[in-house]
Parts: sequence; C-alpha cells; structure tokens
Amino acid sequence: MSETPGKRLTAAARRFNRSPKLVGWVRRTRERALGDDDFVDHLSTARGRPADLAAQQLVSLRGESPGFAGEIGLTALQAWQRLAEFQDRGRGKVDVAILFTDLVGFSSWALEAGDAASVRLLRAVATAIEPPVAEHRGEVVKRLGDGLMAAFWDAPSAVAAAFAATERLAAVEVEGYRPRLRTGIHLGRPRKLGGDYFGVDVNIAARLAEAAKPEEILVSDTVLAQLPTGSAEARKRRFRAKGAPKEVDAYAVRRAQASRPTE
Repeated sequence: MSETPGKRLTAAARRFNRSPKLVGWVRRTRERALGDDDFVDHLSTARGRPADLAAQQLVSLRGESPGFAGEIGLTALQAWQRLAEFQDRGRGKVDVAILFTDLVGFSSWALEAGDAASVRLLRAVATAIEPPVAEHRGEVVKRLGDGLMAAFWDAPSAVAAAFAATERLAAVEVEGYRPRLRTGIHLGRPRKLGGDYFGVDVNIAARLAEAAKPEEILVSDTVLAQLPTGSAEARKRRFRAKGAPKEVDAYAVRRAQASRPTE
C-alpha cells in the first residue's frame, strides 16, 4: 500500500529537521554569534525573566540530538536573552549583595615566600572562605588572585558569610604567615551579564574592600539597613573613593557580642 501525500510530507519534514548538515550549520552559526550551550545554561540561572526560563526549558527538553527546528528555536531564545540583557544596562531589576575580599600584604609576602608556599596559602584561604559563601546561599562570581567576588540575594546572608569567613581564616597559617582578610559589601542592583555583574554597585563594593582595614568588614549604608536588629555592631567610617557616589556611607561591622560563637 503506497504512502499518502500527508505521510510522505511528514517523513520529508522529519528528514529535513534531522539533516546533520543543516543542524550543524545552524549550531555553528548560533555559537559564533551568541555563544555555546553552556552560556545559555548560565544565563538561564538569572532570576525570573521569561527569556531565561524559556531557554532553560528548551535546553532541558531538546535532548542531546536536537533537530533543525530545535536549534532555530534556541537561537531565537538566546537572541531574546541578549536583548533582555541589553535592556537591563545601567542597573539590574533585583537587589544583589556584592562582596569583595582580598588579603592584606599578600603580594609582598608571596615575593619572599615563593610560588609553592603562595599556592599552599591560597588553597588554604579558599578552603576557609568559600564554604561560608555557599552555606549562606551565595555564589563565587570570580576569583581574583588573593581575593574573590561573590553575590548574595540578601545583605544579611552576605554579612553572615563574611563573619564566618573571617573567623575561619584565623586558623590558617603557612610558613609563619597568618593571612588577614579585608572585606567590602554593598547592596544594590548591579547589571548581570552571563555569570558576572557590572555597574556602579559593583564598584562600590570593590572600593569598600579596598578601604577596609585588616580583618575588617566594611559595608555600605544599604547593607546596614537590612541587617536584623542586634545581629551586628557597627561603627561609621569615613569613606570617599573614586567611582563611588559621595552619598554612600560606610560602616565597619562585627558580630554582636551576644551572637559571637563560643570558643
């Protein structure tokens, strides 16, 4: 029995959709213009935008052998994501607490201690300060040599992570050197692009870290305003930095006496 015209058309459409040459061409074009699938997945972790959610669902549904139609759909959604990111320039749409850390005097010590000791120290530092970031629902955005940048969805979590990191680091020592951490935290609405954040709010957090004293956690007034009553002791600090608005006030914070961990 011969196939009906409808079945022949369906079979031809399936062959077209699964054509390796067509699928490969669309995928290569998309990756050159918009990035690969890992970039799609990373963008899809952004908060709540329809473009992110749609792309995340399509990536999970299309499987390991997508057809021509799937690649076209993913290209359209990824372009939609890029447009959404472009429209978010300047400031983002959700509050994010940005945290920066670095080690006081590390560069001078590393020159004398050598590469092997420096690597051991940096590994020990990462083991001390990165777990508190994850435990308080933050993410390490990037590692910056002897420091890091992390993002949290609320200010109390960022400050709690900073308290824990500073306390854990006190147990670290390599060849007689005890690293001392300085930390800056600011709550704002930075713009997210892929796995990174940009904008004046990021600059403020970085400048706070630069202005912090050894073993000091320096936060902006927007962070302090979000901390639960009695969770921290705060002391206002003079703060003026290039790239930070003049109206930003800075406070050195430490755990409130009643909430400090017992020895």
